[in-house]
Amino acid sequence: MSVMASVVNVFVDEVGDHGNPLGIVWASAATKKHEAEIAADLGFSETIFIDEISQDVAHVRIFTPAGEVRFGGHPVVGLASWLHEAGDDIRTISCAVGSARVRVEGERVFVNAMPEWTTNFVLERLSSPEEVLAVDPEAYSEGTFCVWAWIDEEAGVVRARVFAPDLGIREDSATGSAAIRLTAELGRDLQVVQGSGSVLYTHRRNLGREIEVGGRTSPERLVELA
Repeated sequence: MSVMASVVNVFVDEVGDHGNPLGIVWASAATKKHEAEIAADLGFSETIFIDEISQDVAHVRIFTPAGEVRFGGHPVVGLASWLHEAGDDIRTISCAVGSARVRVEGERVFVNAMPEWTTNFVLERLSSPEEVLAVDPEAYSEGTFCVWAWIDEEAGVVRARVFAPDLGIREDSATGSAAIRLTAELGRDLQVVQGSGSVLYTHRRNLGREIEVGGRTSPERLVELA
């Protein structure tokens, strides 16, 4: 039995380039107990499975190539955007660790999350964006790291790269969880340029106890897995 996956790029720039591919799959008898295998076959940093949509809440599970994770900013934002584009008035994404509220602002879709939901990335500040771009991913054989530097500190613009071999991800193109962690650590709203040019936006909410992360998502394309 084949499985169809919708694929979108999450956190694309203003013209729709870059971003992080996300697989979106409706849970079914064909996917049950095969989620990790499906995620590995798709080969993206994360794939999100929709178990159920009840009223305005989507209940989901998230998998990296290494297995299930409790939360992921890129899959939750991507799913919220995909559902919004399909005309579904989804206000909450419920995942293993909690419920993320959804907000739409023009072309950008945001979700609220608690910093403690996210992977505990090691945040490494470098002196310049050029140093960030020069980092060799082979230097990170284990762990989860966000390497960053200011592009414009006054404006809150950051250049970042994320390496997460512990999650089966050599280098991630755009990482909502890392942006949430960095926002919580710095205590201010950010615009994060990651990877080859993905763009993420964050806002502190509820006196910093919650962080909103979001951005733009590309139109879907379909992939069939045998």
